[in-house]
Amino acid sequence: MATFLYRLGRSAFRRRWLVTVAWFGVLAATVLAAVALAKPASGTFEIPGTPAQQAIDLLGERFPAVSAGGASARVVFAAPEGRTLAEPEYRAAVERAITDIGGAPQVASVTDPFQTGAVDPTTGTIGYAQATYSVSSALVTGEARDALMAAIEQARTSGLTVEAGGDALQAPVETGVAEVLGIAVAAVVLVVTFGSLVAAGLPLLTALLGIGIGVGLVTAAGHFFDLSSYTPVLALMLGLAVAIDYALFIVSRYRHEVALGRAPEEAAGRAVGTAGSAVVFAGLTVVIALAGLAVIGIPFLSQMGLAAAGTVAISVVLALTLLPALLGFAGHRLLGRRARAAQAAGSDRTAGADPAGERAKAPMGERWVAAIARRPVTVLLTCLVALGVIAIPALDLRLGMPSEAVASPDSTQRKAYDLLAGGFGPGVNGPLTVVVDTGGESVTAAAEQAAQRIGGLPDVLAVVPVATNPEGNTSILTVVPASAPNAAETQDLVRAIRALDGTIPGAGIGVTGLTAVNIDISTKLDDALVPYVAVVVGLAFILLMLVFRSLLVPLKATAGFLLSIAATLGAVVAVFQWGWLAGVFGVEQPAPIISFLPIFLVGIVFGLAMDYQVFLVTRMREEHVHGRDARMAVTVGFAHGARVVTAAALIMISVFAGFVFSPESFIKSIGFGLAIAVFFDAIVVRMVVVPALMTLFGRAAWWLPRWLDRVLPDVDVEGEKLVQHLDRGDAGSAPEAEKVLR
Repeated sequence: MATFLYRLGRSAFRRRWLVTVAWFGVLAATVLAAVALAKPASGTFEIPGTPAQQAIDLLGERFPAVSAGGASARVVFAAPEGRTLAEPEYRAAVERAITDIGGAPQVASVTDPFQTGAVDPTTGTIGYAQATYSVSSALVTGEARDALMAAIEQARTSGLTVEAGGDALQAPVETGVAEVLGIAVAAVVLVVTFGSLVAAGLPLLTALLGIGIGVGLVTAAGHFFDLSSYTPVLALMLGLAVAIDYALFIVSRYRHEVALGRAPEEAAGRAVGTAGSAVVFAGLTVVIALAGLAVIGIPFLSQMGLAAAGTVAISVVLALTLLPALLGFAGHRLLGRRARAAQAAGSDRTAGADPAGERAKAPMGERWVAAIARRPVTVLLTCLVALGVIAIPALDLRLGMPSEAVASPDSTQRKAYDLLAGGFGPGVNGPLTVVVDTGGESVTAAAEQAAQRIGGLPDVLAVVPVATNPEGNTSILTVVPASAPNAAETQDLVRAIRALDGTIPGAGIGVTGLTAVNIDISTKLDDALVPYVAVVVGLAFILLMLVFRSLLVPLKATAGFLLSIAATLGAVVAVFQWGWLAGVFGVEQPAPIISFLPIFLVGIVFGLAMDYQVFLVTRMREEHVHGRDARMAVTVGFAHGARVVTAAALIMISVFAGFVFSPESFIKSIGFGLAIAVFFDAIVVRMVVVPALMTLFGRAAWWLPRWLDRVLPDVDVEGEKLVQHLDRGDAGSAPEAEKVLR
């Protein structure tokens, strides 16, 4: 592989104009396709095969008008203290508001609380109207939202307290600030690392091009597939981070080769052949981890994983083709003014050192790894204890779906939720939809019997018949729990209602609604976790054996990942569920962790963890296969790679941390989780635990059974064969090197 990539790098260097124009042409075509084919993303979550989804599908078949998928808004009216909604002036204000809402754009219907009985029967102070839209939440326009809020503001002038909730109020996901912050910090880190604006600019340029193509393709694909609104955000987040990192490693190696006195074209070939090999395998681990989300069987997770995997793959190809082409334009300017001047003067110091300060910085890396090597057991135990303590909150992990109960206390959605809970009980915010189906028989008797049995269950506040289809074989019941939507009692109630299925002769009973969907998602994720981890870890373990030709190194890599993910989940629980440092991270309301976040973090963090494992340990492996003893290989390899790996980790942390500023709780928690995971894995595990373990392992770290060594193909990721060929045939002559490779 290294030989192939060497040729690819030199070819792209020589044909730099063709390669560059071709990639920018791809970008232009992608942007045009995205603009022409773009459509609003979906805001719905479908979980095929689950009981809740089966009930939804049945509703869509038997009640197409009821289950058309339109957005909804619940408008809550509260009379001033000591007054009631029934008083003429307030009733008139409510009815005017209902008329205004009914005339707003995209509103299909709106209920009158006085006609539907949706007024608090005890005090008569709180009531609510339900507005149904003709389009899904993703298609509700800003004009329609503004008209709804204008009607609410008008009603408030009468002295009423009026608030609104529902998915019709959800605005599109926006992440502009996060992108700018992440790129700005990455630029600073690159300038400090390379000491050259040109060298810092190349990774940023390839990253922006990569995410432009990746996100453009995802946007265009949304025309043909019903994609989640989070899909392009995740593709952007991961594409930006890994693209900068991959380019960083190749540019760093190129500078090192040029500093050794090699011609720029030869340096580009060697950089792509050696560092590029590590980029390929690192990218493969990320792609495997992300594409593996399809194993779970939840469409929106599969979409996000595949979209992000595609963006990462594009970043790898760009790093291997466009980057060496851009190196052809930059030439020696990547070294910085001082290094170029020294090289032009024929300085022996510059000829033998990396211009980024390889010899100047090597003592720092050597002192670090030497300190670890002196007390590897103490260092190892300290890290294990520290990460173990941070992981403790993960034992209290509670999962749930997003709801207005965890919205900002100052938002109208949260105020509407609290008003309804105070007037009708918390369960009214999460009613259950029960479907009673008899197939071809009359459903009346079965529905009455079902309502009676459900009404006798614990934690049921009310059972309200809603509708029967024209064929008379299916009925809808609304069950109002006494407890809040995410309460354990409500979840027990869902299970109890489902247990009634089959107990009424000739009738089937299904339950759907937010709480039922949440239970099904948790069950689905629990069932999928083991096979998902097995597939991802198994494939990545084989890949790492190919890279390192070792058993202990892949085992250490996966064990370090498990330690990182445990600490990450502990930190996420402490901040987002317990509320520790909530003000620092902008967490307005502590709440259960979103159900699919843990498995999502497992997939992404595993890929990123293997990135740093490959980048750092391949340099150790390279030193070992070139003749150094095991301990010295760890020291020299770590010293060579430490600064670049640290810079790459800081870039990833800054990119992910920028998304903590997103107003979306899911994006915020993903950004925080990925940022803290990279810190734990790259800084603590890979920069401390790995050298400690490698020191303790010694020569055993590179042990591989002979039979397995014969079976595994030799992919030469360190470029050992490439370097041997070039050193025999290259005395600084690029044509000689080409002859050897032929």
